[in-house]
Amino acid sequence: MNDRITRRDFLDGMACAIVAGAAPRPGLALEAAPYPPARTGYGGSRPQDFAVAHGVRDGKRYALDSRAVTEHYDFIIVGAGIGGLASAHYLRKARPHARILILENHDDFGGHARRNEFDVGGRMLLGYGGSESLEGIRRRWSSVARECVASIGVDVDRLERAFDVGLYPGLGLSSGLFFPRETYGVDRLVTGDPVRQLPTDIPAELHHGRTAAAFLADCPVEEAQRSKLLDLYTGQRDVLAGMSVAAKRRTLEKTSYHDYLAQHFGLDARSLAMFDGRTLDLFAAKANAVSALLAWQCQYPGFQGLGLMMSREGILEGDPYIHHFPDGNATLARLFVRELIPGVAPGHTMEDVIGARFDYGQLDAPANDVRVRLSSTVVALGNRDKGAEVLYSRGGELTRAAAPHVIYAGYSAMLPYICTDLGDGQRHAVADQVRGPLVYVNVALRSWRSWVNRGVHYVNNPAGFYSHLKLDYPVSLGDYRFPANPDGPMILHLLHCPYPDGPVKDLRSAWRAGRALVYAMPFDEFETRARDELTRILGPGGFDAGRDIAAITVNRWGHGYAYDMDTLFDDPVKSAQETLLSHAPLGRIHFAGTDAAWMAYAHWAIDAAHRAAHEITG
Repeated sequence: MNDRITRRDFLDGMACAIVAGAAPRPGLALEAAPYPPARTGYGGSRPQDFAVAHGVRDGKRYALDSRAVTEHYDFIIVGAGIGGLASAHYLRKARPHARILILENHDDFGGHARRNEFDVGGRMLLGYGGSESLEGIRRRWSSVARECVASIGVDVDRLERAFDVGLYPGLGLSSGLFFPRETYGVDRLVTGDPVRQLPTDIPAELHHGRTAAAFLADCPVEEAQRSKLLDLYTGQRDVLAGMSVAAKRRTLEKTSYHDYLAQHFGLDARSLAMFDGRTLDLFAAKANAVSALLAWQCQYPGFQGLGLMMSREGILEGDPYIHHFPDGNATLARLFVRELIPGVAPGHTMEDVIGARFDYGQLDAPANDVRVRLSSTVVALGNRDKGAEVLYSRGGELTRAAAPHVIYAGYSAMLPYICTDLGDGQRHAVADQVRGPLVYVNVALRSWRSWVNRGVHYVNNPAGFYSHLKLDYPVSLGDYRFPANPDGPMILHLLHCPYPDGPVKDLRSAWRAGRALVYAMPFDEFETRARDELTRILGPGGFDAGRDIAAITVNRWGHGYAYDMDTLFDDPVKSAQETLLSHAPLGRIHFAGTDAAWMAYAHWAIDAAHRAAHEITG
């Protein structure tokens, strides 16, 4: 359960970027650069990246035997995210001279572990476009996953020392809650939020949260609601009095946090809006699809009087949230790729890979034993007498390739469309793996003095478009130095989670509706919204969008978080059966990645890769 409630890693997805300062007009896509991390314009899962897959989804079918086999490998891996790259790592460890083809439909490797580069005034800034951190690496990771990343150069002790925990608290900054005028009649930022947005890199003693009474006194809510909110934050009532501890847990599992607050604390719509969107970053869901039990485990208010005990392995007492590279888990992907294809970049440590410029021309060089072939979409997959085969589309051409074994580490929901070998049980299991849509936006600033003037490093905006806005994590590693001067450049990280208004049938239907919303949204709306909300939040601190914003990169995922069981809507027995069915080997086809694990974390993807490779090599 604890793995469900920690901050998510994003391992597959879409990205698109614009450089606002260089664009002839806001939102105009620019010509693609040859180096994906620094590209302007649309990137990642651009329409041309998913057009073939969406064609298959919409009825286009490809016969596996429609082409002759023209390529032979020892192994073929579908998907170059963390799961696919870790699968190749394990296969090469067992068979050092194996010839491996990794097929990836996007034009960059890493899945959601995406690297965003900016040049602001001649200074390079690095941001993460998806998979964020090695969350819980000391306590929650398996020994298999820890040993895996250590073998490619990850030094956890060094990574901890690279993180400047005291930077923002030393400037007197706290987290704040923004109240937009559309809901509250006034734009107001209230600092010193007493609720910590967990997991957090800021220790409790440096949080700078105010007392609930002082904080609520500044919130634009009616006096009657303010007293109810104070009871929520500080009251000791047992709102489930008469129930056993086990019965309380079962009740919380089946009650959404939204309903819990409405039923037991009498919050009205405006007060509920203070909490409904706070859960979006962890769960890609509002509080109407997040159980009250998860809210308790995330240390949200309202549970003080229930008498429940939190394990020391719970979210608050877990690893500090500081195991972060300057470009997030893109460094993990880059370490895997450099190990598999040494000619792609110089160096041999996690420090020197940070500043290395990868030679993408080496990824698919014929001399390589391991080849990463980008912009290649698998449209058919099946078993044959002596192994397995794939048919993939690249540049409008179809190619059929064969290997004794194939590992599929892509979106499992595509399997029913491309693999006729699936039985009914496995077909239904993978079809249930709906992914949560998310948008990560990195905004490069020329100065972040306005944040200091406003007294915040993190802003919750649960009733707004970007539900969470924050200063980048202060990490200096290798030759890269974090821009710690408030009068210098900085990357801001903004999160938008498309989510339908009103009640939801279940989480899967909410995610499908959210995906439709984000696909229909014009690209320049993300920039317009970023400029608008940053101005409203930071304008009183001297922020000027036209002067301060140097660039904006939008990383958009129609398919973000991997699905895991939701106690509000799912049968735990069926979910356990589906988990086993979805990663069971299918002849010579094996399954890795976060979908195979039903858990959206880097270490689960690595564990699934280890299992899949072990099925093949023993």
